[in-house]
Parts: sequence; C-alpha cells; structure tokens
Amino acid sequence: MTWADAGEIFLRIFLLMGVVIAMSRVFGLRSFSKLSGFDFAVTVAMGSVVASGITALDKSPWIPAVALLAIFVWQMLVAPLRTHFRTAEDAIDNHPLMVMENGDILEANLHKASMTRADLWAKLRDANVGDLSRVQAAVVEVTGVFTVLHGHEKISDELLDGVRR
Repeated sequence: MTWADAGEIFLRIFLLMGVVIAMSRVFGLRSFSKLSGFDFAVTVAMGSVVASGITALDKSPWIPAVALLAIFVWQMLVAPLRTHFRTAEDAIDNHPLMVMENGDILEANLHKASMTRADLWAKLRDANVGDLSRVQAAVVEVTGVFTVLHGHEKISDELLDGVRR
C-alpha cells in the first residue's frame, strides 16, 4: 500500500460516512433501528457497501455513495408498506418465536430456532435466570436477540402479541 492509497482511503471514509450521516439526518433514526429483520438487513447492507466502498480502490467512490442513497430510498419506500399492509409485513419480516413458556421448553420451537438446549441454558444464564420455573417466556426476537421474561409479575398479553408459540 502506498501513501496515495492511504490518502484515498481517508477521503473515501469521509465521503461515505458523510453520505451515511446526511442520509440518516434526512431519513431519520429509523435508518439504523434494527427493530425488525428488514431493518437489520438494511443495516448490514449499508455496512457492506461502506466497507467495500472504502477498500475497493480500483472503483469510483461515487458508486458506493449512490448505492447507499439507493438503500436509504428503498428503506423509506418499503418501510411504510410494512406499516400499512399486513401482507407486506408478513412477506418481509419474521415474527418472534417463543422457545420457553411458563417454565416449559417448547422443543419444536427450539428446533425451529436452530437452538440446542446448551444454547438455551447459556441465554438463560446470561439473563440471570436462577430457576427455570420462573421463566414466563423466552423469545427469539426477529433480529436474533434473545429476550427472557422471568419473575413473578404477570406479563401483559400485549407484550407477547405476534409471538409465535
């Protein structure tokens, strides 16, 4: 690598990060929310475009800049479809999956989530679960995050709305 290459990398970083910041200001915080699988995929795509745009010194830096703009525009066009049309939401997004309910392991769902009992135990330990009978719900969220609701408080039905059992 030459000093000229290093200088070009720095310029590309400033250009592409400037585009990301400008577009997130125009399109809002939703751009990086990771609230759904759709958002997660968009965030991963943006990261990939930025990374390749910085290191692909044989390509014009404007190609990834335009690609980032296209991803932001695509996200802003598709996001309202998910909000207003249930069929679009169902086609684009995964739904959370319960793998444990009221202290019982839902074996079929554990299998659907491609999790082993060892994976479950690790996630439960991470959530400071000391007694399996106190686990009211363990859910694999649409982004892959693992949520554990445990204790003696009753869980509001709304919190589990849309969770596959």
